[in-house]
Amino acid sequence: MDQTTPLLLVPGLASSARIYAPVLPALWRLGPVMIANHIRDDSMPAIAARVLREAPPRFALAGHSMGGYIALEIMRQAPERVLKLALINTQARPDTPEATARRRSLMERARRGELRAVREESFPELVHPSRRDDADILKLVHAQDEDVGVDGYLRQQTAIIARVDSRPTLSAIRCPTLVLTGDADNTIPNAFSKEMADGIAGARLVILDRCGHLPQPEQPEATARALTDWLAS
Repeated sequence: MDQTTPLLLVPGLASSARIYAPVLPALWRLGPVMIANHIRDDSMPAIAARVLREAPPRFALAGHSMGGYIALEIMRQAPERVLKLALINTQARPDTPEATARRRSLMERARRGELRAVREESFPELVHPSRRDDADILKLVHAQDEDVGVDGYLRQQTAIIARVDSRPTLSAIRCPTLVLTGDADNTIPNAFSKEMADGIAGARLVILDRCGHLPQPEQPEATARALTDWLAS
């Protein structure tokens, strides 16, 4: 990547700029870095449109989890502005009825003031089994809960529920693409990452060892290496 090419990073659900902190020093050395704010709108098209309004004219784009859904929407709205694409622990599929029902239940609990409890209960499924007692990563999760807040979380879940199926548009992606996932992601199985990589011409699939759904804090060195290789290619 040319050192003048900006990198735009998009966090996931109930996630903020903090999620990228473990890999930012490595990425920052390669050029300007911007982290999108994705908590102000309640639909994928609206979130993507606002991100595009605030983004540089052309950029490399990386999205983690929900950030990947946003990145795929950006690719539909303005593919000519994206020089490179990285899809991190995400999927192209829409919500299933079962997933939507679970989200609505979590949203109701969040409205009752239980967002912190919801996130703590989900933590063992977010990370590799070896990380389930990692107090530092749990602290990071809770700090991000506070960054996003209940209203932001509700808007994000509303947008996720209504997202479209991105599989039919994968073949339209022409920029160099990295698909990154963990070998033990219980939130979005890496089979869905393989599906995306197969659907995007020339995409490179990287599966990190001993890693769940949060590769930046779980495997920061391997994640940074995959992203810097992608940017430098």
